[in-house]
Amino acid sequence: MFFFEQIPWYSALMWFAVVAGLMLVNELTRASKWFSLLIYLALPIVLTFTVWIHTAVPGSSIGTWFAWVKVYSSLAGCLGFMGLRFIKGWSQKKYLLVFPPLILSINILEAVMRDFQCYSYNGFIDGMMMTGGSWNLMNGIAGILNIVAISGWFGIFIGKDKYKDMLWPDMLWFWIIAYDLWNFAYVYNCVPDHAFYAGAALLISCTIPAFFIKKGAWLQHRAQTLAIWMMFVMCLPGFVDTSKFAVKSSNNPTALWIVSFLALASNVVVIIYNIYKVRKYKRNPLTDELHTDLEGFKQVALNK
Repeated sequence: MFFFEQIPWYSALMWFAVVAGLMLVNELTRASKWFSLLIYLALPIVLTFTVWIHTAVPGSSIGTWFAWVKVYSSLAGCLGFMGLRFIKGWSQKKYLLVFPPLILSINILEAVMRDFQCYSYNGFIDGMMMTGGSWNLMNGIAGILNIVAISGWFGIFIGKDKYKDMLWPDMLWFWIIAYDLWNFAYVYNCVPDHAFYAGAALLISCTIPAFFIKKGAWLQHRAQTLAIWMMFVMCLPGFVDTSKFAVKSSNNPTALWIVSFLALASNVVVIIYNIYKVRKYKRNPLTDELHTDLEGFKQVALNK
């Protein structure tokens, strides 16, 4: 196949099972702060000293600095967002509202650094075949643009229903799609044999609830599904590497170029649109919300 090697029927079914499983745990933790603390605090403390020290070792596909940084940064995001949601007074402090977009930017920047690092990689590295090239540079630039395109940094608030979701009205569908294209390209470039699950399935598992279950809570969905996936794969790296369900990348240079080009082009479009909004409404994307005129923004803002 063009993007991947053969995808057997049982791997295709497992892909849907992974999406469903991530969405289910995300919803369960979204509904209970105590279950959230169990999954995002107690469990990783135990796994760090009992499992991950044996599975996430050098030479394995999850034994790199990036895998360790990613699991803990995603968990930090989950716990920080819980603080904003459940600790009285936190959501009223403007300086704390910078935390969600800041940790999002740091997570993107981590991947950008890895993309640039992988530019020079060719051969069997970190337990999988790597094919570096200009696509790494294109996607690294796309990630930087994705950070620049973040707007409404101080517009986050906590919903009033029983879930107390962390809502971000300015984080609308076009930025999310540009992020998804960039992040898929990152995984496809730098962790190619994980892209079928850690790229496509993981991104779908947070995009569906952001579009159809709880609009405005994309970052919360993203942090939780990412943390769940990273803990799972840190425990069972063989699932994506050597199991019967593993799906390998084709390492096709044309496919690598296409996914990175789409990521770069989509983020350029979002940047151009944001510049248009800044100039038209005379708004600062760091301190002001850019998209108050859009229906999607208004739907989320009604939860205040």
